[in-house]
Amino acid sequence: MTFPDVRELRESVQRRAATRTPGPILAHVEDLRAPGGTPLRRYRPAEEPRPLVVFVHGGAFVIGDLDTHDRTCRRIAAACDVEVLAVDYRRAPEHPYPAAIEDVAAVLRWARPAAVAGDSSGGYLATMACLRLRDAGEPLPALQILICPNTDLTLAQPSVAEKGTGHGLDAGFLAWAVEHWTPDPLDRVPASPLHASDLRGMPEALIVTAEHDALRDEGDAYARRLAEAGVRVTHRQEPGLVHGFIQNMDLTSPEAAAAHERLFEDIAALAPR
Repeated sequence: MTFPDVRELRESVQRRAATRTPGPILAHVEDLRAPGGTPLRRYRPAEEPRPLVVFVHGGAFVIGDLDTHDRTCRRIAAACDVEVLAVDYRRAPEHPYPAAIEDVAAVLRWARPAAVAGDSSGGYLATMACLRLRDAGEPLPALQILICPNTDLTLAQPSVAEKGTGHGLDAGFLAWAVEHWTPDPLDRVPASPLHASDLRGMPEALIVTAEHDALRDEGDAYARRLAEAGVRVTHRQEPGLVHGFIQNMDLTSPEAAAAHERLFEDIAALAPR
């Protein structure tokens, strides 16, 4: 399988994002920067304070930005009655592992959110940033929300082969993305949250995976490992859905729309008030 170069892929994704149905109008949306310079976008459903959720976008470590996930962030803010702070972290291959983890961890230190959320590689970055803060003895969000997350950069889980063809997220593309993020194969086990030696002390987790997702098994396995470490976990595998269902699939799939509602209900119930 061949892939376009990273610049062409990013431009294609940005063009598609520009044509999507916009998200809900909110009371306040603004672009700003974290103290270290990382671009952010803040979404507030009301003028009064709401619990803060830092959102980390997916995109296979190399694509995605504030605009690609704008509708998703708006919908989370409106449906869950939370403030969302989206992070435009540095991307591979220009900035490989661990640059994006450092960016997300720095935002968590500064913003002190109630929760951190992410989809796909964004879910990976969210939980890796929590691991980094935990290991440093620093304050953690109370909740991590991981949607179809990467957790095993070795790509050794059975669903990679079982669901890696014909379901949208191809196993070959996954390998390409991991190579961009961790060009040194020796980094891939220590950079995988599923292979962390100790998960005690991590934040409560909401983990949602999808039946027909190449990343399904590693997300399910991470939920089990967190629970075994004594972390409170809410975990659901959505039947019939594919990777990336959180990204606008509600517009074309009643099943995805129903899964979105379940996710939003969980976030609203679990995010500390």
